[in-house]
Amino acid sequence: MAEHQPGGRRPGAGGLPPTVVDCALYEEGRRLPGPVDLSTVLERINPEAGRFAWIGLYEPSTEQFRDIAEAFGLHPLAVEDAVHAQQRPKLEHYGDILLLVLKTIVYVEHEAITATSEIVDTGEIMVFAGPGFAITVRHGSAPPLTEVRHRLERHPHQLSRGPAGVLYAVADMVVDRYIDVANAFAGDVDQLESEVFSPDHPVDAARIYQLKRELLEFRRAVVPLSNPLQRLGERSLSQIPPEVTNYLRDVADHQQQVAEQIAGFDELVSGMLHASIAQLGVQQNTDIRRISSAAALIAVPTMIVGIYGMNFEHMPELGWTYGYPAVIAVIATLCTLIYRAFRRNNWL
Repeated sequence: MAEHQPGGRRPGAGGLPPTVVDCALYEEGRRLPGPVDLSTVLERINPEAGRFAWIGLYEPSTEQFRDIAEAFGLHPLAVEDAVHAQQRPKLEHYGDILLLVLKTIVYVEHEAITATSEIVDTGEIMVFAGPGFAITVRHGSAPPLTEVRHRLERHPHQLSRGPAGVLYAVADMVVDRYIDVANAFAGDVDQLESEVFSPDHPVDAARIYQLKRELLEFRRAVVPLSNPLQRLGERSLSQIPPEVTNYLRDVADHQQQVAEQIAGFDELVSGMLHASIAQLGVQQNTDIRRISSAAALIAVPTMIVGIYGMNFEHMPELGWTYGYPAVIAVIATLCTLIYRAFRRNNWL
């Protein structure tokens, strides 16, 4: 079958921008040998013959992405999303081209959670899938797709599904990372929970709040992806072959499991925050009772000594031989009785 250039597309300057990480042509799931530039890609892609191009970029600028966007007829709004990033997970449909935006999550290793701990770091991956091409654009801490590409190249039957197979593989990798981060997050939640309910380890509420903030960032990456994955798995998009939708439904199931885990984490962390605040209130009440008890113990001798310190001339006890020891005995007795009463009521 003769090779052809897709309609409505025109070659750029012939080269590829320096932000291109990898560019390859595939036919029936196998990588074709030799380096390729943009002109070669446009000349040789042929969807009918099972030949497509996969171009991977990392943080391209508008100028660097312009030739590729013009060559493959990408919509200006899609180009703006790909260049500037900071998008929520979504699926856009521009004619015969799909754009899937994914938020990636990287777990940041740490010894303990503090009020300023960074637990997760986010990045973005955009996947363009159209007739004869797949374009992946990474931003921020999004992990390299080298291993995804190599894995697909080791399994030609997966690559033979074309750009939809690339879209599935990238989405599967991202969701698998969600699962790994959720498992690591569970360890942080368990550790902080044990500290919150341990009487020997009071927990600063700021640490719990920081965990909740990082959990919110995790949620923003995972939960909005539910709708795009469900749409991809409904067999309503002509760009996605039926055999790929089965795999995408599996990815959607895994994503939903992570979303449910996050909801559970959020409830636990909210409970820990309320428990910590309640413990703080109980501790404050305990401190106030102890202070009040001490004040009561001090008040008795203060009152008695104050009475006998008024220096009135006609005070019968002042001339009594046993006056001083009697006053000391009364003070000691009263203080002992008050102390025992406070101890019996757990005020001391």
